[in-house]
Amino acid sequence: MKLDTLVKTDNTNIQKEIISKIGALINFKNLEPGDKLPAERMLSDKFKVSRSVIREAIQKLEFYGILKSIPQSGTFVADIGVIAMNGMIADILRLDEADFKSLVETRILLELKTVRLAATRRTAEDLIYIKDALDAYEKKVLSGKDAVQEDLLFHLAIAKASGNTTMNNFMLIITPEIITNFQKHHVCDASLSQRGIQEHQAIFEAIKAQNPQLAKQKMKDHFKELYQYCYHSA
Repeated sequence: MKLDTLVKTDNTNIQKEIISKIGALINFKNLEPGDKLPAERMLSDKFKVSRSVIREAIQKLEFYGILKSIPQSGTFVADIGVIAMNGMIADILRLDEADFKSLVETRILLELKTVRLAATRRTAEDLIYIKDALDAYEKKVLSGKDAVQEDLLFHLAIAKASGNTTMNNFMLIITPEIITNFQKHHVCDASLSQRGIQEHQAIFEAIKAQNPQLAKQKMKDHFKELYQYCYHSA
């Protein structure tokens, strides 16, 4: 087993252990919906892990609706019962790591929806962010450099423009895994990147024109190779 795989597995196990301990802490202290969780620093000291590990565990529990973070106030137990909470935490701990094809499939489904919403809801400020990401991608490609991260930043800007925070958060969760695995699975090469400039531009123009149907079609065209990889590769 490769070192990076070992490290990743170890980190996953640590995160699961912390999630389990946070659940046990909520039960032990009889915390009810609306009660405040101890601060990250205190949890870090208590569980003997870094604050970044605590933060990742809290973010995951927040994503599944078990915790709720309020800026400048702290992290609170969400409005769910103890039995439901324990069941949800047990389900989270049983989840396997998503394979790359599943991540790609999820991304395609998400983006076909977010691009339609972005074309309908985008603001002038959203257009600036999308165009900046597009320009950064084009600059990297034309200079012959890897542009995977710039590509995904372009798509994240579209997700933000959709105005749907849940979809945006979902994209933020799956994006790091996609970046890690993109080149390993040889999904992106120079020719795709060169063509990607025109495809990105077409998506941007459709969003700018507030044409959701055209935006969706241009996104489908952009994902043609990814779709084939996801559904037709061995």
